[in-house]
Amino acid sequence: MASVTINHVRKSYGGFEVLHGIDLSIANGEFVVLLGPSGCGKSTLLRMVAGLEPITSGQISIGNVMVNNLHPKDRNIAMVFQNYALYAHLSVFDNMAFSMQLKKLPKEEIRRKVEWAASILNLTPYLDRQPRQLSGGQRQRVAMGRAIVRDPSVFLFDEPLSNLDAKLRVQMRTEIKELHHKLSTTTIYVTHDQIEAMTMADTIVVLRDGNIEQIGKPLDIYDRPANLFVAEFIGSPSMNFLSGEVASEAGRPVVRANGVALPLPPDANVTAGQVVKYGIRPEHLRPGTGTAGIPAKVSVVEPTGPEIHIYTDVGGQEVCAITQERLELSPDDAIMLVPALDRIRLFDPATGRVISNGPDEARSRTLMRA
Repeated sequence: MASVTINHVRKSYGGFEVLHGIDLSIANGEFVVLLGPSGCGKSTLLRMVAGLEPITSGQISIGNVMVNNLHPKDRNIAMVFQNYALYAHLSVFDNMAFSMQLKKLPKEEIRRKVEWAASILNLTPYLDRQPRQLSGGQRQRVAMGRAIVRDPSVFLFDEPLSNLDAKLRVQMRTEIKELHHKLSTTTIYVTHDQIEAMTMADTIVVLRDGNIEQIGKPLDIYDRPANLFVAEFIGSPSMNFLSGEVASEAGRPVVRANGVALPLPPDANVTAGQVVKYGIRPEHLRPGTGTAGIPAKVSVVEPTGPEIHIYTDVGGQEVCAITQERLELSPDDAIMLVPALDRIRLFDPATGRVISNGPDEARSRTLMRA
């Protein structure tokens, strides 16, 4: 195992800069997910750690060794790709053993390591098969086994589940997390899938346009997003946003949005006349029929089984609420939405930065663009 330190790393292709000075410290044994939309630079950063892309400027260290100019084979890393990259003409055993065979390790040592990795990954019955005889999930496990036998200091995963169907992705998420628990190897995992990030990571690094937007534990980032981008990107359905202006009503602060009063906590750090984006996640809105709350008109009702998603119109702005109650609702029904006041997040619409982020705001490591 080894720590990974990335110091002010930049990457340019000609005059176009795709990474704008990345600083990131990954602890020994930590599982870090680089999360962001396509084109944000996450795979480029991973490939730079692997040595597959040259660094324009900055420094990357694995353990105590600066690896900028080290060949990939000398970095003691193992990489798992989304397309498996298996040798079609070789058996599962030989695919997993290939790197050790190149090093001319003793046959008994090779067999011991392959059988050990196969037992961890439930591949023992398939060692004599070829990749074409395996399912997608089994092929990905073979690719992981080929990485495990190298006993690397760092595992690198580049969107390894992208080619699998939804059920297999869920299964493989669990298997990769269990593998990390067994091996405790430092892991950097790239994905654009927020569910993968939330369920697997010790730490999430949210990237956009070559910059880090926020670093933190999954639930910290979900509960205390640093800005509008993170708040919208994390969560499905995403956080509701309503544009409005801070006012006072019956001695309490509210946000007036197209004539609708949106309640705020009594101690909200805002001033009258301040223009804000009012953010609240769908699961933090309780549908009701009384007089308290935010008046809304039902637009669409989507039962999902465990939950009901209720899309509503609030002063001309769409708001989604999620409930586990078996409510009988129809389009155009009038309901009240009661927000959990401690879950309301306010953002500056001009900068996108959070204004109010709850009582434990400092718990996530936040990096914001100037």
